[in-house]
Amino acid sequence: MNPIFEELFVLELANNHWGSIERGLKIITDFSRIVRFNNVKAAIKLQLRDVDSFVHPAYANNEEIRYIKKTIDTKMSTDGFVNLVRHIRKSGCIPMATPFDENSVDLCSELGLDIIKLASSDINDWVLIEKIAKTRKPVIASTGGSSLKDLDDLVKFFKNRNIPLALNHCVSIYPSEDNELELNQIDFLRNRYPDNTIGFSTHEYTDWTSSIMIAYAKGARTFERHIDVDWNGYPVSPYCSLPEQIDIWFKAYYKAKDMCGASGVEKRIPKDKEVKYLESLVRGIYAKRDLVEGQQLTEDDYYLAIPLQKGQISCRELMSGEVIIRCCKRDEPILIDMIDSPYANNDRLKHYIDKRGI
Repeated sequence: MNPIFEELFVLELANNHWGSIERGLKIITDFSRIVRFNNVKAAIKLQLRDVDSFVHPAYANNEEIRYIKKTIDTKMSTDGFVNLVRHIRKSGCIPMATPFDENSVDLCSELGLDIIKLASSDINDWVLIEKIAKTRKPVIASTGGSSLKDLDDLVKFFKNRNIPLALNHCVSIYPSEDNELELNQIDFLRNRYPDNTIGFSTHEYTDWTSSIMIAYAKGARTFERHIDVDWNGYPVSPYCSLPEQIDIWFKAYYKAKDMCGASGVEKRIPKDKEVKYLESLVRGIYAKRDLVEGQQLTEDDYYLAIPLQKGQISCRELMSGEVIIRCCKRDEPILIDMIDSPYANNDRLKHYIDKRGI
């Protein structure tokens, strides 16, 4: 897995910031502040289309097909993208883009972008995928609407070329209701593609805490949302997040990370306060009758009870056949120094037993 994907937040400028450089610069400025305040690793993502070749000339003036109209209305110059990328870098974020055609892939290279995004709609556009692969740049692919064969082919393609690939679970419904998120697909992707970073790209619009916490707990390690600002009269799409909502999103991620704790592939190390609490519940070994030197302990000679006292052996150390080397009165704790035990000859363990308990 490539570390560039790990705990990476991708913030996509929605609707190509309506083709406005000023709006794009403001979005980058406002969201990069939120990124810095929360100390997260974030990429700000552009959408690249070579509009003149992307839209068939016969449909260039079509006002009825929404996607074509929006593409024409948000057309931007190369100089405009250069300006935005420069501002993204200056803001401390990672510049990346989704290219929707081969000329736009070339522009990704010209702009020196760190990561390329493959949109859900292009998951099996092999002309575009081949072009992207030639850049050798890390790729994040969204999986919305894909078939299992699409995903298997894509993973195999990038693996064979040794190009880092992350897969984002995604439901391509804009906006998405909570009951449409299908977060169990993160489990599926992690199990089927254990060598790839798995992420979560979301278009929900009612909650900025629950899904990222669940996604993180399930193992997603890169996250994506569309972003926008309520500024200068432009409409904000319902699937977009405003700066204050992204701030909530980042903080929910940190809370999930704290709650999940250590890695899920190794045993956690208990905290000292947990160990001390559990030790207070451990039973100590007490003499049932007066014990004399040389006596071999049997079950008739002791009983177990709380509290555990300093230097006392507990149910954890009790072994059959210990020999008493120092007398112990009835109902008194049997101390580590009173028995012939391998524990008494282990300085580290003896120190631990001497310090625990009341």
